[in-house]
Amino acid sequence: MEDMIKSKKVFNKIKGDIGEEQASLYLKQLGYKIIKRNFKTKLGEIDIIAKDGERIVFVEVKKKTTLKFGMPREMVTLKKQKTIKSVAELYLKITKNLSCPTRFDVIEIVNDDIIHLKAAF
Repeated sequence: MEDMIKSKKVFNKIKGDIGEEQASLYLKQLGYKIIKRNFKTKLGEIDIIAKDGERIVFVEVKKKTTLKFGMPREMVTLKKQKTIKSVAELYLKITKNLSCPTRFDVIEIVNDDIIHLKAAF
């Protein structure tokens, strides 16, 4: 049973990494500059931090292979949004960009279809 749990975690990590790579390539094609991927703190993590012109965009990536349990965007709960906002604020303090305009996006990927939700929260 423990091996099954480990296998599922490894699978989810690989799926997440693939989704983040797909999202990064997609954003680059749109002209975004990727600043950082997987920005981790004690508070939490932000999948992608990018620049869209002068705006810093914090991107949460959700990839699913089925819609059986809902859309990927539904996994970005209010609690998750609060965490992302807290981590983003810390990032802005660390990088001394507190006055820079920001936005919070969600990129959802179902199989290989990408939906970019700008200003999602």
